[in-house]
Amino acid sequence: MLSPHEFATLLLVKDAPHQVDMEREELDALLERQLVQLERLASGREQWSVTESGDSAIRAIKRLS
Repeated sequence: MLSPHEFATLLLVKDAPHQVDMEREELDALLERQLVQLERLASGREQWSVTESGDSAIRAIKRLS
């Protein structure tokens, strides 16, 4: 089960990945659960993105709310 902060971070990664603070504690938990991944962009910068499992988790939680 995700904490409210982890779920909010997951939504932020999905909707505004360029605004995610790379040092957020919640990212470690999401990465461990394989709900997000760190991508290297063509520019050389890194950006978080939601995995297929993360997207499924978002859809499941939205259905329950």
